[in-house]
Amino acid sequence: MNWQGKRVLVTGAGGFIGSHLAERLVVLGAKVRALVHYRADGSWGWLDQSPHRTQIEVVAGDICDRDTVAMAMGDAEVVFHLAALVAIPYSYQSPLSFIRTNVEGTLNVLQAARQLGVQRVIHTSTSEVYGTAQFVPISEKHPLHAQSPYAASKIGADKAVEAFHLSFGVPVVTIRPFNTFGPRQSARAVVPTIITQCLAGTQIRLGNVDPTRDLNYVANTVDGFLQAAAVPEAVGRTVNLGSGREIRIGDLVELVAKMMGRSVEIVTEDARVRPATSEVDRLLADNTLAKELLGWKPAVSLEEGLGLTVEWIRKHLDRYRPGTYAV
Repeated sequence: MNWQGKRVLVTGAGGFIGSHLAERLVVLGAKVRALVHYRADGSWGWLDQSPHRTQIEVVAGDICDRDTVAMAMGDAEVVFHLAALVAIPYSYQSPLSFIRTNVEGTLNVLQAARQLGVQRVIHTSTSEVYGTAQFVPISEKHPLHAQSPYAASKIGADKAVEAFHLSFGVPVVTIRPFNTFGPRQSARAVVPTIITQCLAGTQIRLGNVDPTRDLNYVANTVDGFLQAAAVPEAVGRTVNLGSGREIRIGDLVELVAKMMGRSVEIVTEDARVRPATSEVDRLLADNTLAKELLGWKPAVSLEEGLGLTVEWIRKHLDRYRPGTYAV
């Protein structure tokens, strides 16, 4: 797609993946509008530190407010919908917040897109909707299994997207990222949790270290979003974005520690352990459809991505609290 002059809205643009996507779109020449969560101090999340912040039109509001969403969408041709609550442990404490933000917020996006005739909506799902792998690698045909309130809310959002496409012809693509990591990710995720603790000391405090994850560097995920918006045949489809490689969490600790030249000890903390039946034990993506339909494949390897992430976190360690469990 030629992005030059294309009018684009990115919801959740102040967040981890959203900020990277918004910046890439600016570089490609798009006219980017960012919907960020309203904060009383007027901050824009990660866009505050972006070198492209003056080239982005920012709207502060709430994805749960349909008027704000409709206003932000305005004359947008393409909408990338990333606004969501994503912290699994917090979803145990506040499930209603996840339903409101992830399901009702997505409904607001769909309603506005339908009314305004948006050319394409790229909706963000998650590999958590699959639950523990019933077969590997996990293709888009894998059953959906909500093992956390977060996963349930994302399944609800995904099904709303499916329904609006089938019922009203809204041109949507659902992208299902597996375990994206990279610079700017919060400490609620496992990769920055490991890296920050490696930088701060010798003990790595985690929950269950036996589950496996398919880790994918953020630039790869952004590539997939852009391809999903560019390929006409992607409309109405759900597409996995994963590396096709799994790694055990305990082995990930060893890999990161070795890359950083550290000797560490893993300590299991009960507070960090998910309820047994809520733990997703294995995630491994089948990315065949992404390759065949979108022409996408991960360009940055796990090791390269970890190296880039370590260096970024090393320079921004003051933004983290290594000794505190981020729910």
